Amino acid sequence: MTDPAVKNPAEQAAEIALAKVYECIDGRKSFLLEAGAGAGKTETLVRAIRYVIQKQGNTLLREHQRIACITYTNVASDEIKSRTDRHEAILSSTIHAFCWSLIKDFQPWLRGKLGLIEGWPERLEEAGGIGSKRVEYEHGYPKAGQNLISLGHNDVLKLTVVFLENRKFRDIFAARYPIVFIDEYQDTNKEFVDALKLRFLDSGDGPLIGLFGDAWQKIYREGCGSVEHPRLTIIGQKSNFRSVKEIVVVLNKMRPELPQDVVNPDAAGSVSVYHTNEWPGERRTEPQWKGDLPSDIAHEYLEKLKLQLTLHNWSFAPDKTKVLMLTHNVLAAEQGYSNLADVFEYNDAFIRKEDPQIAYFSGVLEPVCVAYKAKRFGEMIDAMGSSTPAILTHTDKLGWAQDMDALLELRETGSIGAVLDHLIRTKRPRLADIVEHNQQQLNIPEQDLPVDRQPAIERLRKLRDIPYEEVIALTRFIDGHTVFSTKHGVKGAEFENVVVVFGRGWNLYNFNQMFELFGTDIHPNKLDFYERNRNLFYVACSRPKKRLALFFTQHLSPPAIKVLTDWFGADNMHGLVE
Repeated sequence: MTDPAVKNPAEQAAEIALAKVYECIDGRKSFLLEAGAGAGKTETLVRAIRYVIQKQGNTLLREHQRIACITYTNVASDEIKSRTDRHEAILSSTIHAFCWSLIKDFQPWLRGKLGLIEGWPERLEEAGGIGSKRVEYEHGYPKAGQNLISLGHNDVLKLTVVFLENRKFRDIFAARYPIVFIDEYQDTNKEFVDALKLRFLDSGDGPLIGLFGDAWQKIYREGCGSVEHPRLTIIGQKSNFRSVKEIVVVLNKMRPELPQDVVNPDAAGSVSVYHTNEWPGERRTEPQWKGDLPSDIAHEYLEKLKLQLTLHNWSFAPDKTKVLMLTHNVLAAEQGYSNLADVFEYNDAFIRKEDPQIAYFSGVLEPVCVAYKAKRFGEMIDAMGSSTPAILTHTDKLGWAQDMDALLELRETGSIGAVLDHLIRTKRPRLADIVEHNQQQLNIPEQDLPVDRQPAIERLRKLRDIPYEEVIALTRFIDGHTVFSTKHGVKGAEFENVVVVFGRGWNLYNFNQMFELFGTDIHPNKLDFYERNRNLFYVACSRPKKRLALFFTQHLSPPAIKVLTDWFGADNMHGLVE
């Protein structure tokens, strides 16, 4: 019988890293905790915060100071608050909320510095200057009105970087927050991180800075990635609490400089690689699809693979297995939004809701409709946010019911354009300002539109003709209610079993080339490409707890096959045939 007092290998490795974090805190030395996938980084972060509270909590409160914990998402922020009992000495928030809390009270400074930020001189001129207008940050859309200035998300970060140039502001910052912990440091805004290095680490003044994350898990373009500074103590957390030994062995071969120990070396699992090199047909030749299977053939192969894995005791229930599609070759057709995908040149525009129309549909309208249909009216009002109109009389209620019932029918039978027209007419719920503004621009003759605006307007016209039911399918996919996911649904998630589908179609990714570069002297011009592909591959391979299968729809070269064989083992390499 296992002695519960004896820590398993993963726990031992995590305790070693945690002890080094404590040493840095006690010595007021800034540090960077590099914690690979499944290492238990969040637990280490929480224990570090608790350690500070235990030793300094009362002093911090007495001095009106707090520990700042900057997170990547509101969900992560709420988790930190919950796991530290919402202690008053902690400020846990996203980077945007944190930066706004720092600068919001300096209204004269904000008005004086806003003109330095790109895009604002023109906005302010159109609004008749800034004068004494109040600067606010709420919805994240930049706008200059008659009495109010609304900042965009990026504006808050850029202004904070500008403010950090001022010594008085830095003193105020450090006085309020003598300790700053940043979660998922690799995804943090680069300009902000560079400012912390320049204004605090370079001089040795300012707060103790603790960075928690993993440079190999940077998969978003806007993050800073790896961070280096001579005043940062590097701590490697060499544990893996997620995956079985078979999977971790592969991860360690990929990343020998940060080897991980597992919880139970005897736990059963499997890894396997499936390629389609033996398919005899003609592969795609378009630049971003070169070497990939035709869509219908890729779909057939995926179905065969799923059947084959089912015979080996895989379950494809959504709560058991995730199919991560690192290509859009098959995904959009599988999920029922192929027309929607065809409208956008870049997948990020709709998968990450960067397009304001998709952001409104998926983030506001669909939650409103789903809540109304389920008669959860409180959730419906919450989903509408600050744009909720007053519902005061019985007539108001009848009007809402009539318009919402019509909207539900249009969702299932009408086009996106029909839904938008209905919302413009009824204002139930209200459209986001930017979405309504975009629809109004459709009435402007093409010759009167700025040249750089014409492609966006053409995209809006195409979007209107697509059945709205594709928006419903896309939203279900984005929210994780299907067995499928993309690279953007990968981050921070874990599943019992994972199938990863690798192919072409993403402008920035070519995994065959990444394998060919592995272990070579990579030219600086290729380094960004290599790291982007390597990171996504590593993140995808590190999601499963028990079983991992890779499926390549693109042709793999002999050097690429060799790298995969070295990592996964010859017995785990399989060529799929028709």
